[in-house]
Amino acid sequence: MNDRQWNTLVSVIRGEEPASPPTGFIIDSPWLPRWAGHSILDYFTDERVFLEDNLKAVRTFPETIFLPGFWSEYGMCTEPSAFGAVSVWEENEFPFAKKIIRSPADAEKIEKPNPRKDGLLPFVIKRLEHIRPEMEKAGHRIRFAVARGPLNIASFLMGATEFLTAIKTDPVPMHRLLGVISDFLEEWIAYQRERFPSIDGILILDDIVGFISRRDFEAFALPYLKKAFSADVTVKFFHNDAPCKAGAPLLADIGINLLNFGIQHTLAEMKQWTGGRIALLGNIAPRDILAAGTEEDVRRAVRETLDGLKDHSRLIVSCGGGMPPEVSTRNIRALISAVEEWPHSR
Repeated sequence: MNDRQWNTLVSVIRGEEPASPPTGFIIDSPWLPRWAGHSILDYFTDERVFLEDNLKAVRTFPETIFLPGFWSEYGMCTEPSAFGAVSVWEENEFPFAKKIIRSPADAEKIEKPNPRKDGLLPFVIKRLEHIRPEMEKAGHRIRFAVARGPLNIASFLMGATEFLTAIKTDPVPMHRLLGVISDFLEEWIAYQRERFPSIDGILILDDIVGFISRRDFEAFALPYLKKAFSADVTVKFFHNDAPCKAGAPLLADIGINLLNFGIQHTLAEMKQWTGGRIALLGNIAPRDILAAGTEEDVRRAVRETLDGLKDHSRLIVSCGGGMPPEVSTRNIRALISAVEEWPHSR
């Protein structure tokens, strides 16, 4: 992300309203390498491919903001690998972390990893260090510390169904597990900030919080997310594209000031539930419109979305969730241009 894009992002979060809303997208391995003409495995294992694919994206779409920008990740395997989860790789499929907790009792044995040494985390850091000179030469800097959230990591270590069941049947070991994970996340984020002083934002991704009630959110999500987001940074960005009505009113109290959510809810609903205190990134249908629709479908969806919203402050137009596979260059350009032309196109 370059200085202009970062300043735009911060101004939107502060509530400043430009003539037309900016656009932005979360991009990572499900979309980027295949769009750029490489396999997912090459993207993960070849630093040159990783750099070239990210540079191609920012040069092809200079008008938009890519979040978090040059995201050094290994899919869902990144943080679980530090706990000892086996990572499964295929040439052109998203990698998968095998679970290591077979029963709630096993959660008592989980130890906090060292983010400086364990799993794939040193590879995340080294990749960024190696590409940083060329990235900065292109005008971009590392802006975000990034991590999967505590419930997300727990669900990979244990299995989503098993974890969600256990918070009801065995809450004590689940609190212990989430405590260990959130302590680790606090250290992992601090370590990223230590290695890259240009970081002034945190991105945490946790879809599992969308599958619990308000009461369970208060008990099992809020304290652990609050710890993960505790660093003193300007942007605290949360991604949850599962249903998030239950926890939405509590997000600002966690410190979150930017939210990317799914298409289960409208922008107007989310503005209401968050009290207008959080900037929103959304909310065009990612698969059915942005990936599978025509350029006119995309333009129509943008117009309908913006026309149906009374308050256009704290808004970045995007898809509801991360950029899905198979989104074409022309449809991304159609979204960007439709936003730039609004409201004159009405």
